[in-house]
Amino acid sequence: MEIRTALYEVLYVSTIAPDQPLSVVAGIAGRARTANAALDITGLLIFDGQRFCQQLEGPQKAVLKLIERIRNDPRHVNVEVLHHGPLAGRRFQSFSLAFSTVEDADALARLEQLDGATALAAFEAVREELVL
Repeated sequence: MEIRTALYEVLYVSTIAPDQPLSVVAGIAGRARTANAALDITGLLIFDGQRFCQQLEGPQKAVLKLIERIRNDPRHVNVEVLHHGPLAGRRFQSFSLAFSTVEDADALARLEQLDGATALAAFEAVREELVL
């Protein structure tokens, strides 16, 4: 008998810490892919050269533990959760972590001002512009 774990999602933005080189971003994405796969977490990380925006999805306990680790990661500052809650179905089941940069330098700055369903809709609009 299979036990279904309820899916949960978190959408957050953060800023790369001022003392961090841009080269740290590739390391973050690479390690996250491996760790997320082991935790049954999927998601999308977008970086605009200054800000990260990430949607994480998976078992609630694992997602909440991960967002807490991200909050305590010295490579990020100003971690702001824009949306969190139950999720009916995965959006990113084909990858443990998709990573993309965004062409519109202001897209994440605008998204950072939103929350809840409005933030999610804006994230979806940005995601549709990406080549994943």
